[in-house]
Amino acid sequence: MMMSDDKPPQPGTATAPPIVGQGCVQRFDPEALSDEDGTAFEGAEALWQRTQAEKQQSDK
Repeated sequence: MMMSDDKPPQPGTATAPPIVGQGCVQRFDPEALSDEDGTAFEGAEALWQRTQAEKQQSDK
């Protein structure tokens, strides 16, 4: 399929959430984040525990 040259490309529509802080402590405003922002990671705690256990095993 060929692209048609009769329509200009559409600009992106993604926007970053609001930011709080400056410099090294700059971060997305947690109160402005929602599930639509992809902030949920249910497996984060299990992943952290597994990587810490693996690190302890490799340090021995």
